[in-house]
Amino acid sequence: MKQKKLNASLVANGKIYLPGSKSITNRLLLMSALSNGETLIQNYLDSDDTKQMLNALRILKVEFNIIEKKDILIKGRNHKFLNKNAKLFLGNAGTVFRPLTAVLSIMGGKYYLKGTSRMHERPIKDLVDSLTQIGAKIDYIDNPGYPPLKISSGNIICNKNIKIKGNISSQYLTALLIAGPLCNQDLKIQIIGDLISKPYIDITLRLLDQFGIKYKKNNEWTNFTLSSSARFKSPKKIKVEGDASSASYFFAAGAIGGSVEVANINKSSIQGDLEFLEIIKKMGANIEYLSNSIKVSKERQMIGMTVDCKKIPDAAMTLAILALFAKGSTTLKSIGSWRVKETDRILAMETELKKLGASVSTTKSSITIKPPKVINNNIIIDTYDDHRMAMCFSLVCLANKNIVINDPECTNKTYPNFFKDFGEIID
Repeated sequence: MKQKKLNASLVANGKIYLPGSKSITNRLLLMSALSNGETLIQNYLDSDDTKQMLNALRILKVEFNIIEKKDILIKGRNHKFLNKNAKLFLGNAGTVFRPLTAVLSIMGGKYYLKGTSRMHERPIKDLVDSLTQIGAKIDYIDNPGYPPLKISSGNIICNKNIKIKGNISSQYLTALLIAGPLCNQDLKIQIIGDLISKPYIDITLRLLDQFGIKYKKNNEWTNFTLSSSARFKSPKKIKVEGDASSASYFFAAGAIGGSVEVANINKSSIQGDLEFLEIIKKMGANIEYLSNSIKVSKERQMIGMTVDCKKIPDAAMTLAILALFAKGSTTLKSIGSWRVKETDRILAMETELKKLGASVSTTKSSITIKPPKVINNNIIIDTYDDHRMAMCFSLVCLANKNIVINDPECTNKTYPNFFKDFGEIID
């Protein structure tokens, strides 16, 4: 197994240019493929997860051209993919597997969808149940409730509510919202229970709006309705903003060790993970919003606090590492979705933080971290094939401790150049 050693440091200074958002890139790739005409996507993210989407679209006979690894031109198929019989391997990319499940089951055809062993451990039952309500034909190949899946042409009838649970994964609702226009019928989606990760749904709705798909939200996000006339229309050109989840590691580095400016993102971002900044400001960081960047600086020692992370489940992982640098305990609540991510992130975080000497307790949906008096040195961190584990634990070197990250290439999922960029701000 490859390893990345980060040498002990006390200072983080500099400026980095943030790569495009994975969440936005994969949404735009699929929406562009479904639209009419050509769409130029600027500053798209070139990573393992986005390659999974592009590989799937290529097999489905969607044509595209990559321009200098920064932009990509997608030739839309106007709601119809040419290949109606395909086997698709989608890795461990939830932002690919869930939306394609919905799109292909409504569009019709014969498809086999599979992924890595971990993807086959991530539940998909609630999404499948919502699709079978309207006539989709989806079969489980191995374990009921989990991928891999076999999709066949069904008789899609959308004249009743599509009910979907909102408390497992926002990707289920995102999948339905993207696939909804393919029904060519008036559509109503009803949320059962609490809707987690609303900011990610807001990203989906904002991007759909740019493709002419306008859902109406009713009753505090419990119902979404769409007219039968809705069709994807290419905006011709659209730009991917920097990834706010990836920005959190550099924001945290500035709060811990000096001053870091992150370019290609600003206060007008459509990504809810920017709420991370308001939280670390309360913990002790100084925030400056500039025209096309955000600068975070150390102002005082961080203070531990209790945080409801319902709106920022991905960036919340960075807060767990900041807890090591804070005075007092930090509790992160509403992180139940961590259990069904690339790994069981609550268990993984607890295991690795304890190696560093922290006192950690967990529940089904929370974690409480009390920092040690002295963080253990020369610790080897296991990353569980989870990009966010690798990136957030890299911050530990700023405690003036050497840290070794196992399988650093897992960051290729969303941020292939992470360690290069991180190395440029560490003194």
